[in-house]
Amino acid sequence: MRIDRRGGLALLGAGLVFCAAAGRAFAADPPDFRFDGLDGGQHDLSLWRGAPVLVVNTASLCGFARQFDALQGLQDRFAAQGLHVLAVPSDDFRQELEDDAAVKRYCAVNFDLTLAIATITPVLGPEAHPFYRWMAESHGFVPNWNFNKILLGRDGQPRATWRAVVDPLSTPVLTAVEAALSA
Repeated sequence: MRIDRRGGLALLGAGLVFCAAAGRAFAADPPDFRFDGLDGGQHDLSLWRGAPVLVVNTASLCGFARQFDALQGLQDRFAAQGLHVLAVPSDDFRQELEDDAAVKRYCAVNFDLTLAIATITPVLGPEAHPFYRWMAESHGFVPNWNFNKILLGRDGQPRATWRAVVDPLSTPVLTAVEAALSA
């Protein structure tokens, strides 16, 4: 880690595009966000507060879809310590299947996923899910492709983001997840 010129901490590593600055004023609590679940129900981020959460916009037909295995590996490795991984399928980059049922079949046939998966959800522009609008408006982060990753700390605030090229089991992600778990 290094101290950036604004006094915040920044992790070094390819693909890291954001890390919450030390001393930056955040609201006491982030807004509550809920994602409709692919298996029904909802994934309520406020219920996961107190534990780190990795939110990833995904797409079944993307070349980075192989990262589903790594996302599951991350969940398996750190779930007992409190980490939650949420996959958010999106067709904003025109690489998602035609509907939620097709996404569910695809994940069942190609991956043995037990991590939380949302329904197909917009992540860009005025139709974006409120979580992604909050990330854009309050934190300056907008996904530029599928498999962008956002790590939320125990307080629900973003701690780091990575672009698609960064594997979920890479050193920068593992280091940040471990730091979030120990905070």
